[in-house]
Amino acid sequence: MHQREESERDKNLQMQKRKARKEQPERRKQNSRQAGRGEEKENKKGNAQILALTYCMVAVFLGMAGYLGYFMAVKSDKVINNPYNKRQEVLAKKVQRGEIRSKDGKVLAKTKTDSTGKDTRIYPYDEIFAPVVGRISNSMTGIEKQQCYPLLTSHVNPLRQLTNTLKGEKNPGDSVFTTLDAKLQTIAYQALGNHKGAVVAIEPSTGKVLAMVSKPSYDPNTVAKNWSSLIKDSNDDSKLVNRATQGLYPPGSTFKVLTAMEYMIENPQTYRDFNYRCKGTDTVAGHVIHCYDNERHGILSLKNALAESCNGAFATLGTELDLDRFHKLAEKFGYNKALDADFEYNQSKFVLNKHSDNGELTQTAIGQGKTLVTPLQNALIAATIANDGKMMLPYVVDHVESDSGQVVKSYDPKEKGQVVDEWVAQKMNDMMKSVVTSGTGYSLKSFSYEVAGKTGSAEADSEGTTHSWFIGYAPADNPKIAISVVVEGAGTGSRYAVPVTKKMLQCYLGD
Repeated sequence: MHQREESERDKNLQMQKRKARKEQPERRKQNSRQAGRGEEKENKKGNAQILALTYCMVAVFLGMAGYLGYFMAVKSDKVINNPYNKRQEVLAKKVQRGEIRSKDGKVLAKTKTDSTGKDTRIYPYDEIFAPVVGRISNSMTGIEKQQCYPLLTSHVNPLRQLTNTLKGEKNPGDSVFTTLDAKLQTIAYQALGNHKGAVVAIEPSTGKVLAMVSKPSYDPNTVAKNWSSLIKDSNDDSKLVNRATQGLYPPGSTFKVLTAMEYMIENPQTYRDFNYRCKGTDTVAGHVIHCYDNERHGILSLKNALAESCNGAFATLGTELDLDRFHKLAEKFGYNKALDADFEYNQSKFVLNKHSDNGELTQTAIGQGKTLVTPLQNALIAATIANDGKMMLPYVVDHVESDSGQVVKSYDPKEKGQVVDEWVAQKMNDMMKSVVTSGTGYSLKSFSYEVAGKTGSAEADSEGTTHSWFIGYAPADNPKIAISVVVEGAGTGSRYAVPVTKKMLQCYLGD
């Protein structure tokens, strides 16, 4: 019995061993398959990580390449021309600062080196170009600042550079040629006389600034000597401010061109039917509106209302406008917007919207209230109308030349875009011509060509100070020049700003 049990156990043990031997290859295969799947998962995980890292590296590279492109295209000039850029100091030791010239070749700034090697910056026109050309003493401004790097860069041939270096002499810097017309600038400066004010002239089709005058000005040749008195400003002259780009003024009746355009845009089929009976004084939306000297203009169409600059008519127009759309139109013309320009400026301000009360509405429609504009912005508005509704960005540097006369860099016109439809600009052109043929700008009718424009008298304070305005262009049907003039505290536009414009047109276009 005992032997039989042992025999059974031996059989069971042998069977288990045989079974184990049979199952062992299967386990090995299964373990191998599991190991393979684990390894495959690990490989996939590792590949995904490598791919993710590759994508990250590519993204970083593309980002850096994109920023480098953006920097070179947009920001490099500002960084290079920054007065804190130490590279300028290094260049100034090797290069004599180049000249700044007008478009007709007149020298506006040059460097004179004395026998000891000391450089002195000379400005032949003294005060006339100071606000736009700028200075290098007591902080750099104007074109001197904007074009500092080109002026301290020399493109003379390498052999001459080597020779000058061996002699211990500086190489001549490149010259910057501006868009400014020296004769026109001088005429505009003189025409302002003893008045404070500003003048801007622009070529409508390109945006080239032909003249930019701010008065009173300062002499950049003596700015270091007179610095204390300039910053003290005891006479409240603000000579260091470029009124043409930084001065903010109520636009007065010059703003009526925008009010009229908005009315035409909102009423393209019926604007010709507008009529208004002017009694000299009227109550519009609960507010009393006076025409200048309470003059009665009688029954007026929209065209005649602009020609006679009727406040009552335009205050009434304002009450019929969609104020949000009016706000958007003003911003299309540059109000409340940054200006893509290479000179310092202040933004023009327009705050009217659907939440404004009737008092602000009627005042804004005639160019008063809280609306403020720079002479530059008003010039751009006139130039845009002259250019069939297309606004060109203003610029003052045309190109850079080497000492031998080779063009190193050119600046091309840039278009901001179509601000208003062509038909609106053409109708406004017709209306602005009537300002000269039969309205407040009548004294400009004497030319052999037609002039289009708008006069303005802007109340600046509660004491009755009135700025004199004119914006316009000529020839009206083939514009070559657009002009904006403001004469501070002088009175009506027809009496002060128009004569300045007349002298400029005679200078630039002849009689």
